[in-house]
Amino acid sequence: MAKDTGDFIWYELTTPDPLAAAGFYEAVLGWRQRPVENPAMPYHLFSMAGVDVGGAMTLTADMAACGARPGWLAYVAVADTDAATAALIADGARQIVPPTDIPGVGRFALLTDPQGAPFYIMRGWSAGGSTAFAPSLTGHCQWNELSSTDPVAALGFYSRHFGWRKSTAMPMGEAGTYQLISHGGGDIGAVMPQMQPGAPSAWLFYFGVADIDTAEASLKARGAAILHGPSEVPGQLFIIVATDPQGAVFGVVGPRASTT
Repeated sequence: MAKDTGDFIWYELTTPDPLAAAGFYEAVLGWRQRPVENPAMPYHLFSMAGVDVGGAMTLTADMAACGARPGWLAYVAVADTDAATAALIADGARQIVPPTDIPGVGRFALLTDPQGAPFYIMRGWSAGGSTAFAPSLTGHCQWNELSSTDPVAALGFYSRHFGWRKSTAMPMGEAGTYQLISHGGGDIGAVMPQMQPGAPSAWLFYFGVADIDTAEASLKARGAAILHGPSEVPGQLFIIVATDPQGAVFGVVGPRASTT
C-alpha cells in the first residue's frame, strides 16, 4: 500500500453484518470476499479480479454506543502517520483513533476534518502500490466526493496536508459550486456544499460498474434503497447513490450499455 502522500489507497466498510454485506457487494459490484484470520478484529477483504480493493469490519455494540454508524471510509496515504496526525490536529482535525500499527500492513490513524468528516490516514509497509482507487477499472473506486458544511475551508485543509489542488469548477446555481480536485496528474474527486440541511460533512465513494442499468436492477433486487439516480454525469456516465441493506451509503458509476 505504499503510495504517494495524498493518494487514496483503501476503502473500508463498517457494518453490523460483514457476511451479509459481502454477499450484497458481490452481487452488485462483482467483488469476491475472504475472511482475515484475526481473532482480535474479524475482517473481510474485498477483491476484484484478484486485486484487493477494500475491506469490511464489524460495527460492534461498543462502537455504536460511541456514535459509529454503518458506512464507508477511505484511507489516504501519508509518509509518516505520527507526524501527519500531529500536523492535522494542529490544523483543526479531531483524533478518533491515535496512530496504531496493523502488523504486516501499516500504521494508521482515524480523524475528522475541521468540518467533521471522518477519514483515515496510513503509512503502508508493503512495497507495492494500491489500485483501490482506479478511475478506469470496474469494481474499483472511481470517484471520491466530499459534501462539506464549508467546502472552501475543507479543500484548503486537505490541500495543505495532502497536496490536492483545485481542478474544474462546475457551478450548481444557488446550490454552490461542485469543485473538482486533482492529484497526481488527474482528477480524483470533488468537494461540494452539504445539500441536506443539518447533515454533517461526509465522504461518498463511487464504485465502477460495467452497466448502470444492470447495477440498478441488482441494487433493487438485493434490498438497497436508491437515494438518487440514475443521473447522467460528464463522460457519458451515470451515477446512482444508494444505501445498502445494513445502512451504509455508497455510489456506483458506469455507462449505460445500451448507448455505448
